[in-house]
Amino acid sequence: MHIVLLCGGAGKRLWPLSNDIRSKLFLRLLPAPDGQQESMLSRVYRQLTIAELDSSTLLLAHRSQVNLAFRHTEGRLPVLGEPAKRGTFTAAALAAAHFHARGVGLDEIVCIAPADMFAGNDFFHSVAALPSLLLDSGADLAMLGTRPTHPSDQYGYIIPDRVGIRKGNISYASVARFTEKPDRTGAQQLISQGALWNCGIYAFKLRYMLACMERSDLPLNDKALCAMYDSLPVRSFDEEIAEHAEHAVVLPYEGEWRDIGSWQALSEQLGNRVIGRGQISGPAHGTHIVNELPYPLHVIGVEDIIAAASPDGILIAAKSHAHAIKEKLGTFQLRPMHGETAWGSYRVLDEFDHRSLNDILAIRLTVLPDHRLNGQCHGSGLKVWTIVSGRGEVMLNGERFAAASGSVFRIQVDTYHTIHADQDRPLELIEVRLGESLVSAFYKSES
Repeated sequence: MHIVLLCGGAGKRLWPLSNDIRSKLFLRLLPAPDGQQESMLSRVYRQLTIAELDSSTLLLAHRSQVNLAFRHTEGRLPVLGEPAKRGTFTAAALAAAHFHARGVGLDEIVCIAPADMFAGNDFFHSVAALPSLLLDSGADLAMLGTRPTHPSDQYGYIIPDRVGIRKGNISYASVARFTEKPDRTGAQQLISQGALWNCGIYAFKLRYMLACMERSDLPLNDKALCAMYDSLPVRSFDEEIAEHAEHAVVLPYEGEWRDIGSWQALSEQLGNRVIGRGQISGPAHGTHIVNELPYPLHVIGVEDIIAAASPDGILIAAKSHAHAIKEKLGTFQLRPMHGETAWGSYRVLDEFDHRSLNDILAIRLTVLPDHRLNGQCHGSGLKVWTIVSGRGEVMLNGERFAAASGSVFRIQVDTYHTIHADQDRPLELIEVRLGESLVSAFYKSES
């Protein structure tokens, strides 16, 4: 079985910590077994490894997040870059075309799964059972559903047939129908009928997906599909495939599973009520602080709120209403003030965008040990690097200079420049840019 973890997402439901570059998958907020904090993607990768499924897993992420996905899985999983975000159906089609182009057999089983799930450590043992379930049942699709703990209007529901089927030690059922995110009253009725939450995990033979692609007039060649990707509509796998499958079966999962794509759901999994600088005092039951700023954030006597702060902004909201931030932001084009890259991370400290004078942009850069900034030349203005901590080597037009705390480098126009960090620790520097249209150019290049 080939597992494809879908790493899409717009990065707005957990704003201001998440953005178009660093979506919720990459937020290191969850408590890890070693006492540190890990991201959603790191957690799923760890669980795949425990279930011995990591060697057959492929990540599919937007091309701007390929390096991030690679880093959060310790560089051990291959990552396929998606040209644009076009929904789970199109992503699954790209994965199928990728496998087909590399000679994967038509009867090989592919399993697509969202990477932003929060499930028990035994969850992927159930995923491992899907191939035999698919083959034994002769179904087009095999999927996982979990027992609802409450009537939620945030999940899709799978309604199984009343008559269950038992094969060995596995019990499953045929799927009668799907219902997508009903209201709470409808959800309660579905639960009374034995409905399951849809985990968004689907296993199928490669030939089945290729046939679905042909019916949707999609090319089976991955290069041809990528060439037309930007012009494709956003389509979900549920609507395009699952709801039209002639024969689908579902395996109930009895353990822990949830989507932690909202502040209310995420805060339930945080190990501490305060992450970052801040303090909660007074009657403030259920309140959490997540602060990435260097300034302390205090909450006094306010219950059940999330106070989240990052260079992108500040959110103060009742947890029950915090999910509305996605709609409030709408299609507004936000400038990510921080992000992670292949070489490390950056944070915009200040910006001054003139209309007639030079722009000024100050950025704090962190270069990972034994990594280097992408070499480049700037076409106008001036750059000044001030090394804050760590050691490394600066290269200017082929000349090499030792860099250590306190070192300052002036980089003139058309100077090819890069910096390489030593192996023992990260290298941090402040970059000040002066020139024309630097602010808009920076956000365009980094996003």
